[in-house]
Amino acid sequence: MIHMNWQERETIKTLKCVHTDAKKYIVDKKLTPGKIYEVKNETEEFFFIIDNSGKVGGYYKDYFEEKK
Repeated sequence: MIHMNWQERETIKTLKCVHTDAKKYIVDKKLTPGKIYEVKNETEEFFFIIDNSGKVGGYYKDYFEEKK
């Protein structure tokens, strides 16, 4: 039940949002292009980040690029 404490977990890495052009979903209310987000968990297809709502959300990896 990893999702129960995601907000308190250590940040894995940081990412920069590069776009919010979603084909199926509306993500422009939860992500801001150019903003840096903290990754709390990662799967093969998704990053789980603390989004603009202050809660953890899962987003496709193609919205982000790794911040170095």
